[in-house]
Amino acid sequence: MDNLPQKAEKPETPRTRHPLVIITGPTAVGKTDLSLDLARYFRVPIISADSRQCYRYMDIGTAKVSEAVQKEIRHYHISTLNPDQPFSAADFAQRVSKWSDEINKTGHPVLIVGGSTMYIESLVRPMATLPPRSQRNMRRLEQLEKQRGLDHIIRLLQRIDPGYLKRIDGPNRQRIFRALDVWIQTGRPFSSFHEHRPLAPPKNMLFLCLVRERASLHQRIAQRVDQMIRDGLLEEVTDILKRGYSPELQSLKTVGYREAIRHLNGDLNVAEMTEKIKTSTRRYARRQLTWFRRYSGITTIPLESQSSSALTKKIIDRIEHLAAQI
Repeated sequence: MDNLPQKAEKPETPRTRHPLVIITGPTAVGKTDLSLDLARYFRVPIISADSRQCYRYMDIGTAKVSEAVQKEIRHYHISTLNPDQPFSAADFAQRVSKWSDEINKTGHPVLIVGGSTMYIESLVRPMATLPPRSQRNMRRLEQLEKQRGLDHIIRLLQRIDPGYLKRIDGPNRQRIFRALDVWIQTGRPFSSFHEHRPLAPPKNMLFLCLVRERASLHQRIAQRVDQMIRDGLLEEVTDILKRGYSPELQSLKTVGYREAIRHLNGDLNVAEMTEKIKTSTRRYARRQLTWFRRYSGITTIPLESQSSSALTKKIIDRIEHLAAQI
């Protein structure tokens, strides 16, 4: 932003730890604009904590920043996987550790931006070591799904680990299978690998959750969905399917993509598809907010209460103050 202060050029004092800044909040709240301002000021890359932006070809439906912005500001974890490649929150935490080490060597804060609740939790409350994925268990679960359906698999997890099922972002097949795989191997609920760890950020972390008034957020969601459709969401989904990716992939059974596939299959007209995407997105935003309210040490920032430039300056001050304390 033109009226933001310019970061002074000065030699950095070598440190092993620098501020770890997490900017989260519900979908469409405005995380991207703020993060770009911060990235430009501190001259740092952005680590995306979005569980779908990591997939290639899924650009419009996940609201990725433009290629021009990606050329200006490096974004880790965007378009790094194919839609059929599994990737877990534990995988994300491991990669963030590596990327953070790289960024720390430059003497700058680490900036993580996104709303994937499991990704964020993997950073705020790291899990105990999990057993490796068992392909044998995965095949058994896939066979059971073919025989009894995914609803049967979900009921199994409901009996074994209802707490974890509530925390999943919708009927996420990959996470449901992995939780059952861990239970089969260890006899322990997946959630138990979290339960003895504090739900609070470490001292070098600034953990911010952006919020808006409900009506304002819903309006922004509606505008985003309408823009996605104008930008070519249906053409994007058609292209993905033409590349040979199955509509049954977990990545394509998420908000926006599943409704578009139903339209392409003739189950919904455009108006019905659009309204269902908006409704599902609002529900997802509500689940995200419920999730983030659980954390201690998180700072909630109402975006309507101040101008974007004033807010950005305050956050810059907080980051620089934190940097001086660690």
